[in-house]
Amino acid sequence: MTEIPEHLLKRAKEARDKAASSEPAGEAAASTEGSAEAESRIPAHLLERSKAAKASAGGESAGDAGGGGVAVAEKAAAAVAAAPAAGGVPVGAGPGGHTQRLLTVVKSGSIQEVKAQPVDKVHTWPHLLAAEFVAALACLAFVFLFSIWVNAPLMELANANQTPNPSKAPWYFMGLQELLAWFHPMVAGVTIPGVGLIVLIFAPYIDKNPSNKPEDRKFATSMMTIFLMFWAVLTIIGSFFRGPGFNFVLPWVDGLFFHL
Repeated sequence: MTEIPEHLLKRAKEARDKAASSEPAGEAAASTEGSAEAESRIPAHLLERSKAAKASAGGESAGDAGGGGVAVAEKAAAAVAAAPAAGGVPVGAGPGGHTQRLLTVVKSGSIQEVKAQPVDKVHTWPHLLAAEFVAALACLAFVFLFSIWVNAPLMELANANQTPNPSKAPWYFMGLQELLAWFHPMVAGVTIPGVGLIVLIFAPYIDKNPSNKPEDRKFATSMMTIFLMFWAVLTIIGSFFRGPGFNFVLPWVDGLFFHL
């Protein structure tokens, strides 16, 4: 149990001493003013009821009977009104007539148990959308500066009677064209890309870890790293290490056969 502070104990002691010193005077005043106080404490509805009962008495016998009933009501009202005023202090009052008492002092703090635990989540706006907007501005600035510094003119019109040598696909298809140089078209163009798409479809069902931290997603991180490195190596080889006839060349010896 928490201890009561010293200043509250001192205040309670002073109130008890004051009540003890004023108790005799209160008893004398209560004896002289008891009747008047009792009359003043009779509820108004009881007074109205007694007046109505006296007015409705038509005869002497009826008046006696009604007077007896009114007398009983008046006596009951007087007893009820005089009961709390017997000692001049309301029933259940403490020292000095106070009706409030200090039970204990409770330290400040939450009285409700918090069941919901904080989670590592943020709202989409403004946290996610603000970051995406900044990333979009950064990409736009990069493309703008790249178009200024890198000269990428349009080439001449294609000649259907003369196939360029080497004939290369755009850089984002160079990985697939490099696969065609190593495997059968059915394997390089259908089987391997199809297996990759199926793995991506079932990836959310294979790895159900809800965490987004890299150290907790070792399987997913490893699979994505292998996928990116596989296609990056194929794209680099097809772009810089393939020359006329799509043969393997060294760019620092035979030159660079690559156009944006």
